[in-house]
Amino acid sequence: MQTPIPPSSPFPTRQPTPPSSTQPLYRRLAEHYLAVIKAGTLAPGDRMPSVRHLMRQHEVSLSTALQAWRHLEQGGWLEARARSGYFVRQPKRAAIGPATEPASLTVQDPAQYIGIHQRLSAIIAQGRQQAVSVDLSSCCCASELYAANALKRAAIRALRHDPSILTTILPGNGHASFRNAVARRALRAGIQVAAEQVLVTQGGIEAVNLALRAVAHAGDIIAVESPTFYGVLQALESLGMRALEIPTSPSTGMSIEALELALRTHDNVKAVVVVPNLQNPLGCSMPEANKDSLIGLCERHGIALIEDDTYSELADNGIPLTALKARDKSGNVIYCASLNKILAPGMRLGWMTGGRWQARVEMLKYSQTRANEVLTQIAAAEFMLDGAYDRHLRRLRDYLRGQRDRMAEAVASYFPQGTRLSVPDGGVMLWVELPRPLSSQAIFEEALKRGIRIAPGTMFSNSNRFDHFLRLSCGHPYTEAVDQAVQFLGNVSRQMLMQAA
Repeated sequence: MQTPIPPSSPFPTRQPTPPSSTQPLYRRLAEHYLAVIKAGTLAPGDRMPSVRHLMRQHEVSLSTALQAWRHLEQGGWLEARARSGYFVRQPKRAAIGPATEPASLTVQDPAQYIGIHQRLSAIIAQGRQQAVSVDLSSCCCASELYAANALKRAAIRALRHDPSILTTILPGNGHASFRNAVARRALRAGIQVAAEQVLVTQGGIEAVNLALRAVAHAGDIIAVESPTFYGVLQALESLGMRALEIPTSPSTGMSIEALELALRTHDNVKAVVVVPNLQNPLGCSMPEANKDSLIGLCERHGIALIEDDTYSELADNGIPLTALKARDKSGNVIYCASLNKILAPGMRLGWMTGGRWQARVEMLKYSQTRANEVLTQIAAAEFMLDGAYDRHLRRLRDYLRGQRDRMAEAVASYFPQGTRLSVPDGGVMLWVELPRPLSSQAIFEEALKRGIRIAPGTMFSNSNRFDHFLRLSCGHPYTEAVDQAVQFLGNVSRQMLMQAA
């Protein structure tokens, strides 16, 4: 890809349009120049090529050229100056600091989980009871960003080929075509698994539940990230297990040092549950050296390592993030994955491979829910084995990157001074740190009154240590309504901060 010559130099008479993709032409043109800005070739304050020059350089229409510059302006990357044209803008998010690292590596006593279900259920129920016009709480993407039509056609073809799939007894561990498809796909993350070792589940959360039941019993301690996905906390309580929250960095993930200290302190830790790539809610990815250390630590202590790999396909550059399971030589890693966030939430398709607990997780699955229905598996398998799947993922990553950039810029613009934010290199969420003594629970309640739903930080820990954090979803297109919602959240935060002063 050629980069434009800075405005101080003569522009070439022509320049190729950025490579073709399924994105609209103006978006491709905008992404081309955004990459140049991010690379520093065009610095804050530099004048952008004029609209007419853009038309000549790329042989595009006036409408396309204007749309490209306006798209970058809306994202906070350009500013229009009267009678002067467009200039590179210093994004406001560059002026706010990253989320703070854990203040201490001290590990709290395992939570007893008294009332955790009631507290989480109250938040979830409160959010559902209120009419919501802007949902910034869910980590799924907008339905139009998924390949609904392609999956529908695949399902129709499957039924035409064999209508009896709706009336035939289901295969025990999942349909062979789907198991083969995910086993082949797993090679991208460095995982070598036979299709026979793949167990199809009802999404990723059932896989995690089965893994926990396979390695531990009621009363046992499970080490989890802090903050962690609230579904893990709910699963632990429902199984009568206790969580040991391990400090987790917004840049490098679970602290290996804190985990090692915890394992020396507590003798009843049976497993570690971790999301090493694009962690929920932080969005961080664990460095390769940390992954090696985590694998070795769990093996030395003889405790199971449960890996939840839900978001890694959404890494910005499309380069596969390596899984912990790829390093597993002894079968000590139970790998759990899901297509809910990356392909089709409505299909509820997940899968797992249980390592040395494979036979046990298969029997637990049989005793708990039996097999999944197969029509969605066949449709997903056909789509995944076709090149359309990679094209879908590229489009999805492009959309999500743009939506995260705009959301981050809006948070930097609207939220009070002292707000901190780490923008991840992929995924569907932002973890926002509010200045103390702001309460995300109070903001959640005020936002609901305006039809805006967020995820307060109190959902992601059994303690109250993350009450001044909130998680915002970037899975939906950044519309005017979304911008107004973020502006409202910022205004409420400012008002509460002034009242607390």
